[in-house]
Amino acid sequence: MNQGLYGKGCFTLPGEAGYEKLTLELAKKWGADVIRDSDGTQLSDEITSSGYDIYSTCCLVRADNQWAKENMDKLQQNYLMSFPVTALENTVTIHLLDGFFKEQFVINTKDDPKEWWQVFDRTTGMEIPASQWNFDSKKGTVTILKADPWHNYTANFLVSRIWEEISMYNHITNNWGDKEHLMAVEPRYPETQAHILEHFEKWLQEHPQTNVVRFTSMFYNFCWFWGDHPNLRFVYSDWGSYDFAVNPLALKEFEKAYGYRLTSEDFVNQGRYNATHNVPTQRYRDWMDFVNSFVVSFGRKCIDLVHQYGKKAYVFYDDHWIGVEPYGERFKDFNFDGIIKCVFNAFEARLCAGVNGVDAHELRLHPYLFPTGLNGEPTFLEGGNPTLDAKKFWVNIRRALLRASVDRIGLGGYLHLVQGFPDFVDYIAGLAEEFRMLKSFHQEDKPYVAPCKIAVLTAWGKLRSWICSGHLHEHPELELINLLESLAGLPVEVEFISFEDILEKGIPQDVKVILNAGGLDSAWSGGEYWQNPQLIEIISAWVAQGGGFIGAGEPTASKHSSQYFQLSHVMGVDREIGLTICKMKYSYKKDTVKHFILEDIEGEPDFGKDVDRIFITGNDTKVLSDRDGSPSLAVHSFGKGRSVYLSGYRFSAENTRMLHRAIFWAAACEDDFYRWNCSNLRTECAYFPKSKKLVVINNGGRIEQTSVYNASNTPIEVTLEPYGIWVMDME
Repeated sequence: MNQGLYGKGCFTLPGEAGYEKLTLELAKKWGADVIRDSDGTQLSDEITSSGYDIYSTCCLVRADNQWAKENMDKLQQNYLMSFPVTALENTVTIHLLDGFFKEQFVINTKDDPKEWWQVFDRTTGMEIPASQWNFDSKKGTVTILKADPWHNYTANFLVSRIWEEISMYNHITNNWGDKEHLMAVEPRYPETQAHILEHFEKWLQEHPQTNVVRFTSMFYNFCWFWGDHPNLRFVYSDWGSYDFAVNPLALKEFEKAYGYRLTSEDFVNQGRYNATHNVPTQRYRDWMDFVNSFVVSFGRKCIDLVHQYGKKAYVFYDDHWIGVEPYGERFKDFNFDGIIKCVFNAFEARLCAGVNGVDAHELRLHPYLFPTGLNGEPTFLEGGNPTLDAKKFWVNIRRALLRASVDRIGLGGYLHLVQGFPDFVDYIAGLAEEFRMLKSFHQEDKPYVAPCKIAVLTAWGKLRSWICSGHLHEHPELELINLLESLAGLPVEVEFISFEDILEKGIPQDVKVILNAGGLDSAWSGGEYWQNPQLIEIISAWVAQGGGFIGAGEPTASKHSSQYFQLSHVMGVDREIGLTICKMKYSYKKDTVKHFILEDIEGEPDFGKDVDRIFITGNDTKVLSDRDGSPSLAVHSFGKGRSVYLSGYRFSAENTRMLHRAIFWAAACEDDFYRWNCSNLRTECAYFPKSKKLVVINNGGRIEQTSVYNASNTPIEVTLEPYGIWVMDME
C-alpha cells in the first residue's frame, strides 16, 4: 500500500509540551489533523499554534480541586456495604471501612445515619431496627446490640470519595508521586452547578485555540471500589453501574419525582450492588432514568456554552459516562458533535460506530502510551513489544471496520514514550493509512450483508447494544461478550432487543435468528423473564413457524418449572442441576456425519469454560460435539424452525467460523453461506457492491492463502501477509 494514497487526516495525536519537535514530526508522519492533550500532559504554545486542530480534555467534576477542597460537603458519594462480620456474642462491632482503600473513601458523618443507612443480619436477611445499633463517628464503627451469635452482619453506609477513580488509576499507574489527588464534586447541588458553569466559561476563554472540547466524560464515573489489600486491589467494578451517583439530595429529589423513596439496600443489593450483569429491577431502572434525565439536562447547558464559544463538543464514552447512555432516547438532546470510544476489540468499535445523534465517531486505539498495560505488564518499557500489541488490537478492531465505519482514530498518553520504539512509529503510520482506506470504501457504500439478520436478546436490549459492562479482557468468561466479539465482524445485520420488546411488540419481522446466552439469573440470559409464559409462547410459536434460535451457556434458564431451560423443547437439550438426578435421561450417539456447522472445524470445538451436565430431551436432537458425556454442541428442529445449542463460547477464529455457519443453518440460509465469504477461517472479507471493491484481511500472524467466493460462487485466490490486507477492484 502506498502511504498517502488515501490522503491525510482522520487521526488524533497526543501532543506533549517539552517534546514539540517529536509531536510535530509524528503528526506529519502519521497524517494527523488533530493534536490533543492527555491526562498528565499539556500542550505548549508552539504546538497549539502549529496549524493543527486542537482537542482539549476537560473533566468538569474534577476541574477545580481547590474549590473541591473548600467544599468537602459537596463531593460525590455512594453506598458501601461493609465486609461481613460474624457475631461471637450478643454485641458485635463493624469497622465500616475495613477492607476498602482509605485514600478513596471517607465515611459521611454529616447526614443522619439513622435516616440513610441500614444494618442487616445477612444470615436471616432481616434488617436490624435502628434502635439496636449505634454509630461511633470517631472510630468509624457500627455496634449492633442484641445480635445472634454466629450470624453474619453488615452495614450499608454512605461515603464521600476523596480521590477520583480515573485520577487515582493514572496516578498510581504512572507513579505521579506527591502530585495532588483530584476529587470529584457532586453536580446536583445548585452551588456546584453555578461554579462548574463559571469555571468552565473561564476555561473556554483561556483556551482560544481549542477547536474541540473533549468531555471526559460528563459527571459520574462507572462504579469502581478499590481495596486496601494487594490480593484484593479492586473490590467491585462495573462499567455500567449507576451506584456512584447516589447522595441524600439526589434521593430526596428522586422521591419527589417518582413518589417513593429508595433505600440503601436498593443500591447495595445484598452486596451484589447494581451490576449490569444482574436483571435490573424497576426501581433501579427508575433510578437510571432519573440520573440520565439530570445528566442530559445539565450536560446540555455545558455543551451550549461550548457552542457559544464557537467550539465543538465531543464526549469520551468511558470513565464518567454514567447517565450519558449513547443508545438511550435522550442522547440526541445533549447536542454533542462527536463521540470517542477507547477500544481493544471489535465489539467496542461496533458500539461506537452504531451511536446516532452525533456527526463524528472516533476510536482511541491501544496500546495506550503508558509505560505499562492494564494488568501491569510492560508496554513502553524494556521487555514490552508495543508494535505486536498494536497489531493484535488492530486486527480485531479492523474486523468491525469492515462491517461498520467510524470517522476518526487516535491515540492517547505520553508521546515521548514512543522514542525508543521506531518500529511502533512506522507501524502506526501504516495503520493510519489502512484506516483511511477502509473509511473511503464506506463512503456512499455499504458492504454486502447476508440475508439472515440476528437479534441478540437480553434484559437490557438496545440500551446496552454491543456491551456487557466491560471490556473483553475484564470478563473473558462471559459467553455473550465473546459471542459479540465474533458477531462484530460477521457479514450479518445485528440488532439488540429486550424481553420487554418481545412482550410488547413481538419479534421484528426481518429477524431470522434470535441469540440468547448467559448464566442463570443474569441480565444476558434473562432470569425472571423466563417465568412469563407469554414470552415462551411467543418465541416457541415464532421458531415453529420457521425462525432460528441459538442458545449458549444457560440460555432461557430459570428454576421455577420442571424445565431448567425454559425453551428446552425448542433447543432439544436441558441441564441437570442436581434436582432430577434420579430421573433417567436419553442416551445419545454423537453424529458421525460432518454437519454444515462444523465443516471448517478440525477436532472438537473448544468453548473454554462451558457448562456441563447437559442432556438431550429426545431422540430427535443431534449431538455434534460433547465433552465427558455432556453435549457441547447440539442441533434440533422444532416445527419449521431450527435451534443450535452451545455449552459455552469463547472468541477464536475457529469458533467465529462455527458461529457464522450456525447462524446460516438456524436461518435455513446455507445456500448463501459462500457468497462473498472466505474459505480460510483465519481470513475474512467484505464486498462493497457500489464501488465493486473486495477487501480481504488476515487475522493472524502467519501467511495465509484463501479463496473468496463471489456472487456466482466463483473462487478468487488470495495470498495474505501476516496481519495483512488485500484489496481488489471487481470491475
